[in-house]
Amino acid sequence: MRLFENINIDFLGKRNIFYIISISFIVFGLLTVAIKGLEYGIDFKGGTEVVVSFNKPVNLSDVRASASNIGIGNVEVKTFGATSENVLIRTPLQDISTEQFDKIVSTLRKTIETIVPDTLYQIKEKTANAIVVTLPSPDTAALVTEYLLSNGFQAGLYSQEENNRDVIIRVGISDLIREGLKEKFTNYKFEIIKEDKVGPKIGKELRRDAVIAILLSLIVILIYLGFRFKFVFGVGAVLALFHDVLVTLGFVSLFNGLIPGLNLEITQSVIAAFLTLVGFSVNDTVVVFDRIRENLKIHKTMDLKSLFNMSINRTLSRTILTSGTVFLVILALLLFGGEVNRGFAFTFMIGIITGTYSSIYVASAIVYDWTMKRKKGKIEF
Repeated sequence: MRLFENINIDFLGKRNIFYIISISFIVFGLLTVAIKGLEYGIDFKGGTEVVVSFNKPVNLSDVRASASNIGIGNVEVKTFGATSENVLIRTPLQDISTEQFDKIVSTLRKTIETIVPDTLYQIKEKTANAIVVTLPSPDTAALVTEYLLSNGFQAGLYSQEENNRDVIIRVGISDLIREGLKEKFTNYKFEIIKEDKVGPKIGKELRRDAVIAILLSLIVILIYLGFRFKFVFGVGAVLALFHDVLVTLGFVSLFNGLIPGLNLEITQSVIAAFLTLVGFSVNDTVVVFDRIRENLKIHKTMDLKSLFNMSINRTLSRTILTSGTVFLVILALLLFGGEVNRGFAFTFMIGIITGTYSSIYVASAIVYDWTMKRKKGKIEF
């Protein structure tokens, strides 16, 4: 299937105009990032992950709405594992506030009072994330501990002494989430099966590793194209990929929060989108380069500018068909894929546009100008 037959667009003749357009977009993107900044997700700035297991499939939108009303910041909700009963809730908070802590303590009092009256126990000690309760006897303490555990609290005997009457109860984000979900999901049974915290130091290391991953992918592509074609082709492709990444990053920063419901935090899925667009864009560029190399062997007397234009024109149909079909799929994912996939879909969608543009107007133009200035218009394979 071909969309165009016998077209002859002078792409390289307009390359200086598109150089200016590309540089303008890159500068605009960098200024947007510098002024507005990037909003990092929990993966990169730290927070808490809580996995909730329901007894039957649950609507993620309802869980998201309920979790957002608890007061734990901008939450991310998605399914966890292979079943729709397990839900992962991510929040940027690592510790609960004093007000939230007191709310949980009030719930704890009512829970304990189902075993013993309020006159038979006292709160012995409070810390930042736990309380110690003194019970009438070791047997009562063991009974209360077992009851708290069955209700989802993290409780245990304070020590192993024979006369131990103290129970330590740890209070955290998971308790706040559990109590908040109870108000909404009265027809469900659920339990907290996992709670993990991501500290700021880990988040900083993940940010560094994400940048290293993208840079290493560009270096490997440069080496690969240098061996497969010529070094100048590798330089053209990598500069085009830098162009794609920087322009896409600028759009992510610009549109984050600009459209209601479009949350574009830098998360692992967004980093995956950047790596995917690098692979997608270089694949398109390699197709054009391969046609240039093929035509160099066939049309040895043709001037370089005409040969480059002919190669781009002959691959234009394939480029538009490939990019267009992928674009439609990603657009559907953006519109109907839910909030969890929205960051990935938007980032990759912009990457498809910039990658297709750079394959036509940037990568080949750089190779052409480099060849004309350094190689005096000659490329030999």
